[in-house]
Amino acid sequence: MKRIMILGSTGSIGTQALDVIDAHGNQFTVTAIAAKSHWQLAAKQIQKYRPAYACMIEKEAADKLRSEVGTICTVFDGTEGLLKLIDEAASDMVLTSLVGAAGIEPTLHAIEKGLDIALANKETLVAAGALVMAEAKRYGVRILPVDSEHGAIFQCLQGRRPEEVDKLIITASGGPHFHRHQDEFPQITVEQCLKHPTWNMGGKITIDSATMFNKGLEVIEAHWLFHMPFDRIDVVIQPQSIIHSMVQFIDGSVLAQLGMPDMRLPIQYAFTYPQRLPVRGSKTIDWQSLACIEFFAPDNEKFPSLPLAYEAGRQGGTMPCVLNGANEVAVYAFLRKEISFTRIFEIVRTVMERHDVCHTLTIDAIRSADAWARRCAASLI
Repeated sequence: MKRIMILGSTGSIGTQALDVIDAHGNQFTVTAIAAKSHWQLAAKQIQKYRPAYACMIEKEAADKLRSEVGTICTVFDGTEGLLKLIDEAASDMVLTSLVGAAGIEPTLHAIEKGLDIALANKETLVAAGALVMAEAKRYGVRILPVDSEHGAIFQCLQGRRPEEVDKLIITASGGPHFHRHQDEFPQITVEQCLKHPTWNMGGKITIDSATMFNKGLEVIEAHWLFHMPFDRIDVVIQPQSIIHSMVQFIDGSVLAQLGMPDMRLPIQYAFTYPQRLPVRGSKTIDWQSLACIEFFAPDNEKFPSLPLAYEAGRQGGTMPCVLNGANEVAVYAFLRKEISFTRIFEIVRTVMERHDVCHTLTIDAIRSADAWARRCAASLI
């Protein structure tokens, strides 16, 4: 049985990962879970899956969880507790689905322990890609993508030599505002953003989809995962979310991975790679009723997030980390209704313009750049 640790067990990815484990109980066991503050759901998960260890990032939530399940498992708290959890829990693979930059250090720590990574935290590679990939190579660790787009590319590249690949084509739904007129953007509300047309995701990721910053982050992640230059990574809008991404080869052929929008598919493939298993309750494409598959070019004027991400990626060093940190602060300010939708773009651009890039990437440099970006973004708010 493969022993799985789930970091971010109460979020959208974490709960769907547990659905996958439920469907194949003879294949997996849960060794540890971690979450930020949702201790009530964590308590139910502990009672059901009986992991030996758990961690809550917020101490108050950890105290409440201990009082609820303290006799069942050991409960740690805080960032240090999260690292201790990784040390203590005997695991084969870590699903890293914590939101934002919080996933960087736990992922690096798991790599140092020799654990394979099922990566659902794109910010880890955005902010610390060079460091993470170097450490994975050093410790012989596999990083298996869980994002549907990177999971699709990963599948299309199986058995292909790098020199055969011309470009990667990352698809995007376009979010809820792709066809909205730009004049209406300043009036876009939080509630409108959270109504994603095809995917069911957490708040931060759903806002990133509405701004298309998620796609910019995915471009940077793809650069590191697949060792691909930025000028050979394209983005195309595919509103039906049936094509999850594509690979174009040097002879002009294109391979695409298709499927219904269901995050359990890429989660399960990361867990079972290279095997494939049925996904319980998953729908298959009904080709007879599929009316069309549409494609549109990204609108960089309405969504400057993509050009900003490409710029950050090409500058390298700490700039992608700054892009990510500033975006996180701006997104949460928007969710709290402190700023308008369009201010997210303005804040990220301004923070990037003010940053002096450091090209020597260490964990301390990443911590420093991330903290600086957050302070700068907060001052603009």
